Amino acid sequence: KIKNFIRNKNKIDIKDLLKLTNLAENHDISELIGSCLSKNKSKTINILNENNYSLDDCILIIRTFLIKAKRLIVLCKELENLKSIDLAISSYKPPIFWKEKEEVKQQLKNWSYKDAENLIYQINDVELLIKKHSNNSLNILSNFIIEKASSANNLT
Repeated sequence: KIKNFIRNKNKIDIKDLLKLTNLAENHDISELIGSCLSKNKSKTINILNENNYSLDDCILIIRTFLIKAKRLIVLCKELENLKSIDLAISSYKPPIFWKEKEEVKQQLKNWSYKDAENLIYQINDVELLIKKHSNNSLNILSNFIIEKASSANNLT
């Protein structure tokens, strides 16, 4: 791959090299968090393995995780009131994009309100750990994500 890439170039920079050595196109961070919250362990591990996350990405990933967990709490509360996953999703503002709806349904089946609330506290703790131990932040974050994707389903 690299030989073919540099055939028409004199120089290759590190970004090109990282892109070429990546096994697949980088998955969106949102996709990583979505599959983790859906408790799809194999897809979550696959995304983690196929991406070359940097230390700077750790904060972006954990903040995205926090935003999606907060959305999950609101949806769980709405589900308790409406008793229908479809109604809870359709009443959420801002509207959930149609491509995400099935994934969000799975998340609502896997997480109770109390579990989602505890997840917020755990995310905050992990964020502090990442900031304190930046040299080990990728390992801390990966372990946390795999643990959450692996945990037993908490059906509501």
